[in-house]
Amino acid sequence: MIGPDRRMMTQAQLDAAQIDVGLRAHMLRVYNYMASGVALTGIVAYAVASSPDLMQAIFGTPLAWVVMLAPLAFVLVLSFGINRLSLFATQALFWTFAAAMGLSLSTIFVVYTGESIARVFFITAASFGALSLYGYTTKRDLSGFGSFLIMGLFGIIIASVINLFLQSSGLQFAISVIGVLVFAGLTAYDTQRIKSMYMETDAHETAGKKAVMGALALYLDFINLMIMLLHLLGNRR
Repeated sequence: MIGPDRRMMTQAQLDAAQIDVGLRAHMLRVYNYMASGVALTGIVAYAVASSPDLMQAIFGTPLAWVVMLAPLAFVLVLSFGINRLSLFATQALFWTFAAAMGLSLSTIFVVYTGESIARVFFITAASFGALSLYGYTTKRDLSGFGSFLIMGLFGIIIASVINLFLQSSGLQFAISVIGVLVFAGLTAYDTQRIKSMYMETDAHETAGKKAVMGALALYLDFINLMIMLLHLLGNRR
């Protein structure tokens, strides 16, 4: 006969297995969104950079400010309006944001050689994969690092704005080094946070929106990590 303790243990194991299967499916959905967003950004950036007339029409006019600030507007709308948005609207905003980022990042193809961009991309992809895997598998609670990483992120933003006026190569180097460390840490931290958020999912649409928002966080970590590495390792034209 199977005793009560045995039955309880078996049920607990079944519940844990179901949660694990659901979590893996959720994370796969997050990574698919994120990878598709990065791919769309790359395609748009390369297409725009390949057209001198389009580059002149965008970056040779005040429209450049709109293109550079548009991604931030999309992030704010997604972050603060997520509870009022439908799943379809959330997805549409994410894809539009990825395309807008492509417009904004098209200038890297003018500044850096294609070979160095490809090299840094693969370095970023390998680093991101390892860091995200660590965040997913580690038993260590990374939430304590979150506040320090966010403080570091704000510090990078403030220093970058200041350097727009100073144009200091030394300060840019420091920003890039610190940025690599911060976004490496955020990759692991955000992966663990997305994993934890899955446990709080209570509806299909909520789960779908959480997948998109998780993808947005990892997308931003990936793109910013790549930009910081490009500043350090990229070969300028």
